[in-house]
Amino acid sequence: MSHLQDSINEYWTDRAPAYDDYQQRPERRADDIGAWARIWAAALPSAPADVLDVGTGSGHVAFVLAGLGHRVTGIDLSEGMIARAREHAVLLAEPPAIRVGDAVAPDFADRSFDAVVGRYVMWTLRDPAAAVPNWVRLLRPGGVVAMVDSTWFADGLGNLYGDRPDATLPLADARSIDETASVLEQGGLVDVRVTPLESILELDRQHGVAPGHDVQLQYLVTGRAPQV
Repeated sequence: MSHLQDSINEYWTDRAPAYDDYQQRPERRADDIGAWARIWAAALPSAPADVLDVGTGSGHVAFVLAGLGHRVTGIDLSEGMIARAREHAVLLAEPPAIRVGDAVAPDFADRSFDAVVGRYVMWTLRDPAAAVPNWVRLLRPGGVVAMVDSTWFADGLGNLYGDRPDATLPLADARSIDETASVLEQGGLVDVRVTPLESILELDRQHGVAPGHDVQLQYLVTGRAPQV
């Protein structure tokens, strides 16, 4: 694993308690779960499907999808995030499986999943051009990749993760979500589509966003594995 990836893991482990606490805030939790459940239900195959949540963090997406009836595995390299996700998982009767794993190179057998999903992951991948073909390999024919992200750092990421080697985190400074869509297409997915998430924007306008963040439109970017 690269020095950059080590820095990413350490950053998110340090942030895990505050990040997860914010995700769990009660004043909008029910609205959040409802809105995200509708988004994921429209994007993914009918439940029950086998779903891999890459960069699961504290498990927000994994738990929503498990609640929809999917068989979910969440992976992350941040020990702090994994610990938080497992704390939540033990409270559920049918929780997702939470494992340490690399979003860029998930260690699963070919054609293991019907969908690969992620939220706020594409921008922080050290090598998204390598990740997407690896996801396609894991998908059964016609399987779905569904990623939620935005142009969080269009003015430049800065030194969030310390020194950043050239050609790494190429989507961190993306100025358009079309750059993310292009990576999915170049990685072998077909029928790539970008959907603005107006419902999430409205929730953010009502309730605000995390300190240091701006209210901005998020997008769902989807594509399908070829039917071969």
